[in-house]
Amino acid sequence: MHEWTGELRLDIENRLGKSVAKNVYFQGALKVMRPVYHDDSGQVCYYILNPGGGYLNGDRYRISISLEENASLILTTQSATKVYKTPFKEAYQETEINLKAGSLLEYIPDPLIAYRDAKYKQINRIHMEEGATLFYTDVLTPGWSPEGEKFSYDKLQLINEIYFDGALVVYDHIKLTPADQRIKELGFMEGFSHLGSMIVVGEQTNAELLERLYEAVNLDTAKYKIGLSMLSVKGFSVRVLANSTQNVESIFSKIHHIIRKEWFDKKPSLLRKY
Repeated sequence: MHEWTGELRLDIENRLGKSVAKNVYFQGALKVMRPVYHDDSGQVCYYILNPGGGYLNGDRYRISISLEENASLILTTQSATKVYKTPFKEAYQETEINLKAGSLLEYIPDPLIAYRDAKYKQINRIHMEEGATLFYTDVLTPGWSPEGEKFSYDKLQLINEIYFDGALVVYDHIKLTPADQRIKELGFMEGFSHLGSMIVVGEQTNAELLERLYEAVNLDTAKYKIGLSMLSVKGFSVRVLANSTQNVESIFSKIHHIIRKEWFDKKPSLLRKY
């Protein structure tokens, strides 16, 4: 049996058009704030907190999120996830997500900051029913080091698995090990320091939408590089290389705004924590 540094379970259901928590459980170094409703749509928002302030050597975290039919959740963090020096054992986090038909999950965590000598592995397993919608982002940011080196962490490994009816339909794997890779060169970070990833799964996805999204965000290629790709299911992925968190978040915000407006006739909620 694993001993978890922090655990969180959050089950959301739709009650008469309003999404509410059916079950909330947390222990250790994970907590959630009280629910917030940003508008009158009935969508609920929860903020995840880590009272410990960061991930340390050998820390292990487990998150479980479940949305019943037609439930709608925005899930974010109170601040950036900071991974500090892990000299003996990597910090680890696994997340299990279950989305039933008609549900919507917008999972928008703050950036992940890996400091000098940090090792971190993250696995997200997402199980979706037909008609569910997912919007997920990740931003990887190098932390400060005494020498000013941007890639002083040991390892960042992020795995996303998406399943439909038990079948694996999307497998996204990022593994950065600067000591073993020519991290600044072509094929890796290509001279940039920040990496943003987005996965969107929704039945409204089509090629015409991707073209319009690309036109909306591919405006300043000197500051960033961006790529959009269709998934094997109705959805798409986005990769962004940039030199600041603000550039990545600006691109994601534009895409989020378009998706929310066209698919749900809603504006993005303001999630700023400071």
